Amino acid sequence: QVQLVESGGGKVQLGESLTLSCTASGLTFRSYDMSWYRQAPGKERELVAAITSRYETRDLADSLKGRFTISRDNANALIFLNMNNLKPEDTAVYYCRAGWADWWGRGVRVTVSS
Repeated sequence: QVQLVESGGGKVQLGESLTLSCTASGLTFRSYDMSWYRQAPGKERELVAAITSRYETRDLADSLKGRFTISRDNANALIFLNMNNLKPEDTAVYYCRAGWADWWGRGVRVTVSS
């Protein structure tokens, strides 16, 4: 059974940083592309960033480039989302996803106040 567990969310002020982590189990982690999504209040879930099994990063939205960085640790079945210079519009629930099927974590909330 695939399990994805996010951690590291919280409430921060404008301009602060957070690093989200996602621990994966129940799959051959190194074989899967991994990604972060987010869903802001009243909006659809959107892709934030993806990283391939070969550590290539993909699909970072233009508004996030230079502020967000995705990375992974295959040895420990972890992915990370390093978020700097956070803005109120980054407020959302952030989800970890394994592969491109229906494997999702439960999400972690990030709230940025101005």
